[in-house]
Amino acid sequence: MLLSGRMDLSGHFVAFAQLGAGWVLWLLIILSVVSVGVMIDRALWFRRRDTDTDRFTRELRGAFERDELERLEAKYKDDTAIPVQVALAGLAERTRGPEAVAEAMHGERARWRTAADRHLIVLGTLGNNVPFVGLFGTVLGVINAFEHLRQKTAAAEDRTLDLIAEALAATAFGLMVAIPAVIAFNYFTRKIRVLLGSADQTAHTVLSLVHGQAAPVERTSADSSKSMKVTEATDGK
Repeated sequence: MLLSGRMDLSGHFVAFAQLGAGWVLWLLIILSVVSVGVMIDRALWFRRRDTDTDRFTRELRGAFERDELERLEAKYKDDTAIPVQVALAGLAERTRGPEAVAEAMHGERARWRTAADRHLIVLGTLGNNVPFVGLFGTVLGVINAFEHLRQKTAAAEDRTLDLIAEALAATAFGLMVAIPAVIAFNYFTRKIRVLLGSADQTAHTVLSLVHGQAAPVERTSADSSKSMKVTEATDGK
């Protein structure tokens, strides 16, 4: 009875295989459209998020030295580059001390990291799994071809060759979809690392300037306290 159940299950799968690899090819076409759409979306997004970090840090240092931070913030407030926005988030908190500046930039960096990762899981998933979808179509196509071959007619033999070619095309098409998805995923992942590295560069620049600006104030306060103590001691004498 168990053997009969297994044969029935195999028969159902063979019947399903009669659908052939054609529907798998259509599925792969849909997945390729999705993949290309994600690539275009991410390429346009990353294009607007990059900047000349060295030039910006030079402007940042100059603005600190000339006390023109408000002008710098007004100039770059609409800039969509990640390193610029991370720096501006820190500058907005500069009156609250270095710790607040560091936390603000850390939060802004995390926000942009989440935005940069959006939809990349689609490319990663397609790159890893689409070849198996194509292979599945190949298996279905080969089973369907052998079922036609059982008819032992000239027309069936010709049709068998067509079905085998269609089955192999499913694997080839799956690789055509997967390889660009993997390349794009690796490229965009590296792009994220580069942009966040540039953001770290601007963040460290802001922190060094904020710390340098705060140090003279602290020294002045310490000197004032020391002077007051000396004056009090002199008055006491």
